[in-house]
Amino acid sequence: MGDLTPQENEKTGLIYGILAYTVWGILPLYWKLLNVIPAYEILAHRIFWSFIFIGTLLLYSGKWKMVVDVCKNKKNVLLIFLCAAIVSVNWGTYIWAVNSDQVVEASMGYYINPLVMFLFSVTILKEKLNFWQITAITLAVIGVMIITVQYGKVPWIALVLAASFATYGLLKKLINADAMGGLALETAFSAPLALFYILFKQFQGIGAVGTVSVSTLLILFGSGIATATPLLWFAQAAGKIKFSTLGFLQYIAPTITLFLGVVVFKESFTPTHLLSFGFIWLALLIYTLSNMGKLKKRDTPAEITDSY
Repeated sequence: MGDLTPQENEKTGLIYGILAYTVWGILPLYWKLLNVIPAYEILAHRIFWSFIFIGTLLLYSGKWKMVVDVCKNKKNVLLIFLCAAIVSVNWGTYIWAVNSDQVVEASMGYYINPLVMFLFSVTILKEKLNFWQITAITLAVIGVMIITVQYGKVPWIALVLAASFATYGLLKKLINADAMGGLALETAFSAPLALFYILFKQFQGIGAVGTVSVSTLLILFGSGIATATPLLWFAQAAGKIKFSTLGFLQYIAPTITLFLGVVVFKESFTPTHLLSFGFIWLALLIYTLSNMGKLKKRDTPAEITDSY
C-alpha cells in the first residue's frame, strides 16, 4: 500500500482519536466491575497485563524491531519513561475516583483537559493565544473556583487527571517512534514494579487471585486489553492530527463519563455543579469556535507566543 496523502492521514488519525476517546468515556463501567479490588492493585494488574497484551501483539506480528528502533534514540527513551510514570498517575487516580463514587469530578478533569492541552501548546509549543482563547481559559478557571469555594476543597481529582493526561499527550507528540513500539517500551518500564506489587499482595494472602470470583479475575486480566487498545489508538491519532484537534476530541470522553456518573451511578449533581460545569462548557464552546475560526481573532498585548 502506498503512503497516505496528508488528508487521508489526518482522516485516519481522526478515526483513531474518536475510537480512543469513546472507549475512555465508557471505561467507568469496566472499573466498577472491579470495585471489590483495591485501586492500587487494579492499577498494578492494568499495567502488567497491558505489557503482556502489547508484547503478544509485537511477538505475533514480528515487530519487535520497533522496540529496538525506539531504544536507539536516547531522547525517545527518556520521553517514554516519563510517559510511563505520568500515565500511571493518571490511571491510578482515575480508577480510585471511579471506585470511590467520584465519576462526576473525574469527568470535570477531562473537560478541563483540552484547555490544559491548549495552555501547554501555548507555553511549550509556542502557539498563539488570542482574546477568545484567553477568555475560554479564564471561564474554565472560574468554573473550578466555584466548586472550590462552595465545597471548601480543591477538586484535586479533576486537576490531577487534566494535568497528567495533557502532559502525557504533549510527550507523545514529541516522541518520534512507532505507536506500538513506544507503548511496548512504556509498559515495559512500569511492568516490573507492577508485577512486584501483585506478587507482594499475593504472598500477603490478600491479593485478588484466590479471593475474588473467576469472572472478576477474567475482567481484571482483561484490563490490559481495555487499557492498551485505546492507548494504541490515541498514539496513532497523536502522530497524525494537530495537537489542538486532540483537545477537541477530548470532549467525547467526559460527556459519556458525566452521563454515566449522573444517570447510571446516581452521583450527586447539584446546582453548584451545574453552575461550575456551565462555565467550563461555555469555555469549551468559545475555545472550539475560536479554533474553527468562527470568532474573529483579537490578539491582545497578553499574547504569549514569544514569552518563553
